[in-house]
Amino acid sequence: MRQNLFTPDLTGKRILVTGGAGFVGSHLCRRLLQLGAAVVCLDNFFTGSKANVLDMLPNPRFDLVRHDVHQPMFYEVDQIYHLACPASPIHYQLHPVETITTSVVGSINALDLALRKQARILLTSTSEVYGDPEVHPQPEEYRGNVNPNGPRACYDEGKRCAETLFCDYHRQYGVDVRIARIFNTYGPNLNVADGRVVSNFIVQALQGEPLTIYGDGTQTRSFCYVADLVDGLVRLMERDRFDGPINLGNPIEFTMLELADQVRKLTGAKSMLVFKPLPTDDPTQRRPRITKAKECLGWEPEIPLALGLKTTIGWFKDHMGISGEGNVVPIGRVG
Repeated sequence: MRQNLFTPDLTGKRILVTGGAGFVGSHLCRRLLQLGAAVVCLDNFFTGSKANVLDMLPNPRFDLVRHDVHQPMFYEVDQIYHLACPASPIHYQLHPVETITTSVVGSINALDLALRKQARILLTSTSEVYGDPEVHPQPEEYRGNVNPNGPRACYDEGKRCAETLFCDYHRQYGVDVRIARIFNTYGPNLNVADGRVVSNFIVQALQGEPLTIYGDGTQTRSFCYVADLVDGLVRLMERDRFDGPINLGNPIEFTMLELADQVRKLTGAKSMLVFKPLPTDDPTQRRPRITKAKECLGWEPEIPLALGLKTTIGWFKDHMGISGEGNVVPIGRVG
């Protein structure tokens, strides 16, 4: 789907992906296998799903390991992609202590492994480190506007602390680190009950339910298709030096009302819009400045929202079991 793919030869490299059975992690594992790497996919299945990686299990270069990053890790690896952490607001607000300790303790354990094995390690941080930004679009130099005591702080501050740990292990111990700040990403393998806006709208539209808009719908997000993001992550890992955090996301901005219209159009749904209060500390604007990614990585998103949504909607139809009349046919647990 993406035309300008980065294709390094990773033959002979052994790569650990923490959170590898999650949404982004499963796509990343698949891409690394395509590039010739041997992949250790590590997940405790708190939010990840074995269904996301079933197609890779027959591959002799793929190992699936049930492991919690709160515990030390002992693997022979050349690279580590550290993705493990609940990223859905529903999950991290229900489990705030587990979320922040995953970011902090999990990062320490991943960094200790990188230090022992002299492996390069990449952290998937988040645009949430910018909080409800007062600078727009957000450059990497912006330090953010985060509420450290709010219901989103377990994720926001957890990732901010993880970034600090990565930078300090780099400064004190010379660990070869990379930091990606990921903005809103969507695509196949999003959990049906994920709670993020793209999956919410698609599920509601396919079920013929009203689409829930929080606030007045004028708040904005920038949506990056997962294939674009994974390409950016691989480019960043293969970068020959640490350039500080780098934003990875789509700089094209959409309001929630515009996204709802696109989803209704592509699904053919007649869903009404239902408006509810904006959640506490929910950002009103979110758009990355990606000048650094363009200059350092030669990367920018290629896949337009309409095309990415079409593919994502098709995946949701298959995994929800949609009949010809547009009704949901129960098929059991969805990964």
